[in-house]
Amino acid sequence: MADRPLTLMAVHAHPDDEASGTGGVLARYAAEGIRTVLVTCTDGSCGDGPGGVKPGEPGHDPAAVAEMRRRELEASCEVLKVSHLELLEYTDSGMMGWASNDAPGSFWGTPVADGAARLAELMRHYRPDVVVTYDENGFYGHPDHIQAHRITMAAVELSGLAPKVYWTTAPHSGMRRFGEVMREFGADWDEPEGSEGSGVPPLGLPDEEITTWVDTTAFGGRKFDALAAHASQGENIFFLKMGKERFTELMGVETFVRVQDGTGASLPEDDLFAGLR
Repeated sequence: MADRPLTLMAVHAHPDDEASGTGGVLARYAAEGIRTVLVTCTDGSCGDGPGGVKPGEPGHDPAAVAEMRRRELEASCEVLKVSHLELLEYTDSGMMGWASNDAPGSFWGTPVADGAARLAELMRHYRPDVVVTYDENGFYGHPDHIQAHRITMAAVELSGLAPKVYWTTAPHSGMRRFGEVMREFGADWDEPEGSEGSGVPPLGLPDEEITTWVDTTAFGGRKFDALAAHASQGENIFFLKMGKERFTELMGVETFVRVQDGTGASLPEDDLFAGLR
């Protein structure tokens, strides 16, 4: 430990996921002197193009979208003070069921072993003390999020390292507050609940099942600015309409489930690095 800094590695699917899911912890731990490594798995080419044009619509140029989103990602990392950005550059797979799921080079179609081998090399290089990614369902079922989960868990095993591992999640109480704010700002919102037999689990977890609650309120402004760097993506516009104060009020705590630990730190915890410093 004395010859290297404490290191957080966050593995995300697309440009902008780093800001919405872990912008607070990336900014907070960077400010505390912890090395932060962001691995972005896809090029984001199935995102919105200029003017909000969608994939498959006239004027949507996947290569141009990927280049635009790379510039936005770099700007976001600058805001969050990310120490190292690593790009796996798989092709964005699009939403579940899209034809792009099976396109050559798509992340969803990449063998897990191949992606895991590349990520394991990065883990051996950076030797992260904490790794953060999605749960088995990629939080909401996006194929690239699910694949990021799969290669991360396989890479942890393959690397031979034993970091603390966390999956991002949201408390049900927070999801309810989010829905209230969505409706307040005039957005349509139905509580996202899976139904029995649907194969779709509900979003988030009961509050009592969340192991780790990290206060990132002091970095709410940076998280907001990091999302603003991805303003080409329409799904971020709702957050930006809220303004920094309201955004921080809603998004000032980031929550996780700890799934691997060698420190014996007690739960619940309020620090991803509990037991490491």
